[in-house]
Amino acid sequence: MRHDPRSRPAVDSLRLTPAELERYGRHLVLPEIGVDGQARLKSARVVLVGAGGLGAPAGLYLAAAGVGRMSIVDDDVVDVTNLQRQVIFTVDDVGQNKARAACARLHALNPHVQLTAYPERLTRENAHAYLRDHDIVIDGSDNFSTRYLVNDTCAALGIAHVHGSVLRFEGQVSLFGGDGPCYRCLFPEPPRPGDAPDCAEAGVLGVLPGMIGSIQAAEAIKWVLHAGTSPLAHRRAQHEIHRGRDCARPGVSRVWRSSQRSVTAGRDRMRAGTAKGESRVHS
Repeated sequence: MRHDPRSRPAVDSLRLTPAELERYGRHLVLPEIGVDGQARLKSARVVLVGAGGLGAPAGLYLAAAGVGRMSIVDDDVVDVTNLQRQVIFTVDDVGQNKARAACARLHALNPHVQLTAYPERLTRENAHAYLRDHDIVIDGSDNFSTRYLVNDTCAALGIAHVHGSVLRFEGQVSLFGGDGPCYRCLFPEPPRPGDAPDCAEAGVLGVLPGMIGSIQAAEAIKWVLHAGTSPLAHRRAQHEIHRGRDCARPGVSRVWRSSQRSVTAGRDRMRAGTAKGESRVHS
């Protein structure tokens, strides 16, 4: 059965405590949010699959925004190489489970958020149990098997999810929800081994996951608030940081480029056999 958290009535504004009214004051003055919208955020339930480069910034901004309940699924441990981009952790967290360390950091940031850590890998055996009862999923995973598992589970449960991925200087974001197309519509099959290297092999600009993870958080917040139609709903946005073609000072100037592509259009091109190179998703 499909569910949409936006169809639930907003939580009574009296549930926002004086401390919360003060904390979220910059939200409350926004007509698109206000007290009712903030109460809706407080009633929201979000799960992060992965607390790494994408989950770290997404988790920080969702917690800061006042999402009421967050769960984090990650079996990995913090490594010193993560600190180049996974800003939720410090050197004191090295060797600790990421889900638990992230929950501790988010609690320190906002003790009003209810946090649950699942220090396990998402599998077909536990995916339904861990993802159900949430309104939206942030997919920050770094491997294709988990991405397809998140997609398939969300489709079966009727839960929206925000996909993100990064590699080198490029990142992608998509929002899948409702009765529209899903991740498999865009990428029916994973790439062949060796066609899509991971960040350990190819590298990633440290700031890029922060940009993409923040967009994922923004899309989740808009989904919960029902704040208009997302420009990323059923679309794939690709963001690149690269040197300008006509740069007069090579090696100094950088430009930001953003493009969007319809998931439905991508699916149709693939079925026609004309979508070349789109099976390569950044990890």
